[in-house]
Amino acid sequence: MATTAKKTAQRQGFKTGEHIIYPSHGVGLITAIEEQNVAGFSLELLVIEFEQEKMTLRVPVAKIASVGMRKLSEASVVKKAFETIKGKPRVKRTMWSRRAQEYEAKINSGDLISIAEVVRDLYRSDAQPEQSYSERQLYEAALDRMAREIAAVQKQSDAEAVRQIEQILSTAPGRPAKTASTDDDGQEAAA
Repeated sequence: MATTAKKTAQRQGFKTGEHIIYPSHGVGLITAIEEQNVAGFSLELLVIEFEQEKMTLRVPVAKIASVGMRKLSEASVVKKAFETIKGKPRVKRTMWSRRAQEYEAKINSGDLISIAEVVRDLYRSDAQPEQSYSERQLYEAALDRMAREIAAVQKQSDAEAVRQIEQILSTAPGRPAKTASTDDDGQEAAA
């Protein structure tokens, strides 16, 4: 009995059948906990499947904290993420390559609020100027990561979560209306 309690403590409360967040891959499902012998040492591994990427990852229990793996966000964090995307976009006046690196780091941080900031900052309505290919790629990656976690927390489909996020973004104050015409002033504010 004591060894079971010890192993559960080492796993930091993670168990099979539970959805988790792995920072660089997003939402995964713990499908099994295996024990393997590697170079004479016995390793306990969490087997995590990422359905979207069609990938399986085996994470040593000892590495859970160092890789940044965490449980799904609480409902209060999801609410804060929705509040974040309602805010006014913050775009630094630095070179795109520097901003792209910062956005990529936020997406791969696994932090829902940081990912929501990227979604907010890179969202473009129909009334705003066209995005570059790399901006669109980062926006799509952030939106996908955010939607998949929200879908898992709220037990809904990814598509429903995307619709919910885009609905909030399109009605957020400070965004140009869909029917507005784009003139020099509109482009200046959105750039």
